[in-house]
Amino acid sequence: MKVVVKIGSSSLTRDDGGIHQDAISQLCRDVATLAVAGHQPIIVSSGAVAAGVQAVGLSERPTDLETLQAVSAVGQSRLMGVYDDELASHGLVGAQVLLDPLDFVHRSQYLHARKTLERLLALKCVPVINENDAIASSELRYGDNDRIAALIAHSVNADLLVLLTDLDGLYTADPRVTADATLVDTVAADDPLLSIQASTSKSVVGSGGMASKLVAARIASWSGVRTVIASADRAGAVSAIVGGERFGTTFEAGQRTLTARKLWIAFAAETAGRITVDDGAWAALTTKNTSLLPAGVTGVDGAFAAGATVEIAAANGTIFARGMTAMSAAELHQVIGLQTSALPQGMHHEVVHRDDLVVLPR
Repeated sequence: MKVVVKIGSSSLTRDDGGIHQDAISQLCRDVATLAVAGHQPIIVSSGAVAAGVQAVGLSERPTDLETLQAVSAVGQSRLMGVYDDELASHGLVGAQVLLDPLDFVHRSQYLHARKTLERLLALKCVPVINENDAIASSELRYGDNDRIAALIAHSVNADLLVLLTDLDGLYTADPRVTADATLVDTVAADDPLLSIQASTSKSVVGSGGMASKLVAARIASWSGVRTVIASADRAGAVSAIVGGERFGTTFEAGQRTLTARKLWIAFAAETAGRITVDDGAWAALTTKNTSLLPAGVTGVDGAFAAGATVEIAAANGTIFARGMTAMSAAELHQVIGLQTSALPQGMHHEVVHRDDLVVLPR
């Protein structure tokens, strides 16, 4: 079984801001148990920024991108050193892999990354993956590893994605502020929970929250991968889940599968604007797998460039799709409502090509 395990900064950072080596040690013991049993574990780990903050003597996590990138560069090697030592103590070889969103958007980069991961698994190495914070731009970065973990699970055809966090799973409300919040045991692939936004509150040392884990679970579900959100404090959690124990919150795998590019567009990319379409375009996009043409556009919001990801809304304002535009907002304003035959020479015929468009679940 291929198992992707993601652990976040809040679970890996001590109260004084340093790396919680005991947490990494516990995780690596769990991973070793999986490897001995013949499974293929992949670790997706945050913590580089936290490690760098301590190393350079800062008192708190920086907020500006340049300093974040600098301390990430300092901390990543220290974080990987801890993983190398802990994995080696169990006879395992760790392999650092740094990825960014473009590795999932451009097919050639995606295939290279997938082949590298598959080869590492064949060599019985344990990939330790993190977002390449040191060079990622603010426009092209996830800011959390939950979505990267889900996209990795898709790329390697994983059987299971485990998101380890500082809570026991998904609750009906934030249990830290709501006394009667209850743990959600199971979420079906077609459950409305996968289409809503959870609380966007973030931990102090991390950049993700439960909302990003819901997005990751949705990506995994649409990839045919089961997801479990569980507490990182529970020793042996991952091997117990693989062994059939039920705890935390389980998100069942769905039947619909998308390419990594479409998964990125649908759930991972930040949107830069919104395009509103008429009823005819809505019907064509939702039932006929067509491209969006200028004739069906009735409104444009935002100042986005060509290649940006945008929301696509019906006439009643409901967002029903997302897509990567072939036109900038300025270009689109010039051709709203025009038939293809009336478009200026050299202008793209499609606003969003069908290969770059994803209709969202209702």
